[in-house]
Amino acid sequence: MIYVFLAEGFEEIEALTPVDILRRAGKEVRTVSVYKEKKVTGSHNIPVFADITIADVDKNSAEAYILPGGLPGTVNLGNSKELNELLLSADKNTVLCAICAAPQVLLKAGLLDGRKYTCYPGCQDENIGIYTGEKVEISEEGNTIITGKGAGVAADFAFAVLSALDKNNVSAQNIRNSMQFGK
Repeated sequence: MIYVFLAEGFEEIEALTPVDILRRAGKEVRTVSVYKEKKVTGSHNIPVFADITIADVDKNSAEAYILPGGLPGTVNLGNSKELNELLLSADKNTVLCAICAAPQVLLKAGLLDGRKYTCYPGCQDENIGIYTGEKVEISEEGNTIITGKGAGVAADFAFAVLSALDKNNVSAQNIRNSMQFGK
């Protein structure tokens, strides 16, 4: 199961593009409200009804955790004790993914120490990890961690997540072609 976490003020493109692309590939994806209620409103005032709440996450079934950026969404994700517990207890087979400002949540949890990552310019911490500034960065030491620069690379980020979960990369290429991505 792939879990996409939503907090008030999340960036809609960064949350829903991965959901769309991963579901097109036949992956099981659940949007997750970090609150007790399922309705979460994005940074552009688009309400989304999450599939489940954070209390319903089965960490034993987790293939990936995806954190969209946006403000104050990133701050609200970082303030979720339950989310931080899930991130810190993720086994080595769970892919951790964050885009835009959301890598800050991984930084604060100590999950990017000594690892390459990217994020929205200005959201990096020069004292933690190795900031690259690339569109998408994949770090495969221990847990695979995938980070993306911002909303403009949401599809690239989603395809990187799909490729990490589908090692033969056939699904990612088929979905890219069917969507006319990059044509």
